[in-house]
Amino acid sequence: MELVIGTKAWSTWSLRPWLALKRTGASFKEIEIALRRGDATTADIAAHSPSKLAPALKDGDLVVWDSLAICEYLAETFPDAKLWPTDPALRALGRSAAAEMHSGFQSLRGECPMALNEAPRKLDISEATQKDVRKIVERWNQLLNRSGGPFLLGEWSIADAFYTPVATRFRTYEIHLSDYGDAGAAGAYAERLLETPEFLEWERAAKG
Repeated sequence: MELVIGTKAWSTWSLRPWLALKRTGASFKEIEIALRRGDATTADIAAHSPSKLAPALKDGDLVVWDSLAICEYLAETFPDAKLWPTDPALRALGRSAAAEMHSGFQSLRGECPMALNEAPRKLDISEATQKDVRKIVERWNQLLNRSGGPFLLGEWSIADAFYTPVATRFRTYEIHLSDYGDAGAAGAYAERLLETPEFLEWERAAKG
């Protein structure tokens, strides 16, 4: 397998399937393409993916070019990795949470981009972004309280891959979850995401 990704310091969409693929234990080739170069970036990615966007997974003659689709493909290809829980209710909730992140929280995305190569700094975020943060805290607590943790669905899953970039944003822009309702287990969960071996490996490369 080959995974085409964007610059590790910035590409949240690349980080998500990379974490999932690492969790499978499968060997793969990583192709990192520098972002923010305009047409040059587009042309480089187009050589690998019909979407002309990163990430893309290449498995033989198959190309899967959406981060959530890649994760679902990995879950089906490597069932022993248990990227989704066997419990159907938890699995449905996890898919709902991942899809919510996949399509939502636009203000947080725009105002607080992932920047693993930058030192933490306090950012006064807009009301729209504060609303996103409150909703994320609420969602995390709902899932953690139901599953019992330590991750959203109990064991690590694709849902956690989708929220790992969010935890980096909270750290980079010094967004304290206790300021946005009862953080409860959510605060510890955010820290836990940034302590997984897979994320730490990605972060070291991003800073290198």
